[in-house]
Amino acid sequence: MMEERITDILGRIEASCKRSGRNSSEVTLIAVSKTMPLHMIEEAYRLGIRNFGENKVQELVRKHDDLREVYGHNIKWHQIGHLQRNKVKQVIDKTVLIHSVDSIRLGHMIEQEASKKDIVIDVLIQINIAKEDTKDGISTDELIPLFMELIRLPHIRVRGLMAIAPYVTNPEKNREYFSKMRQLFVDIKTKNIDNGLTDIFFDPSSFNILSMGMSGDYEVAVEEGATMVRVGTGIFGERDYSDARS
Repeated sequence: MMEERITDILGRIEASCKRSGRNSSEVTLIAVSKTMPLHMIEEAYRLGIRNFGENKVQELVRKHDDLREVYGHNIKWHQIGHLQRNKVKQVIDKTVLIHSVDSIRLGHMIEQEASKKDIVIDVLIQINIAKEDTKDGISTDELIPLFMELIRLPHIRVRGLMAIAPYVTNPEKNREYFSKMRQLFVDIKTKNIDNGLTDIFFDPSSFNILSMGMSGDYEVAVEEGATMVRVGTGIFGERDYSDARS
């Protein structure tokens, strides 16, 4: 079952890339493994998945530690959920990418903890592209000021942008949001912003990640330029929130 689902998703990603004149190698599939037991993560790994996303820090840390002895660094963990500043220390050296930076205060805490370990942390800026009260992320007006602050921090590398689009039954309804995200991404990458300091602090070649699209709308997201899609139930099936340990 999981093998069929993964094959189907990869096929749909490839078709979306063809429709938009892209190569499927440009898109990374992240398996959202929140609440999923270890044996299902291991099954996904055997089927070729290497990138896994977790919402909660404690769950990411536990799964990272439980699977590290067998899989080492072959499993890449992504912190995709809201990150509290008091949890940064726990996850700082266990994730390859923090998708959810939405304040300079969080950025400073990441900088502080990364500097202690003398590592550089890759991050994405999360944007609340649909202005939903229930979603985390900054407004589009706050993007450039936050971006300009973050790129000055020596232990942080801003790799791109992330958004969670509204939950809809018709994925086409999210196309406008994905299109807006792509334009914001392109404006920064091409330095089409009103600030010359990017020439000093910013390497546009490393700004190459646009994380958007989930199980219900990832095909449209890919058509609009997503380089990472976050798929949970589409890979693992419906979630069981009772226990994620075994």
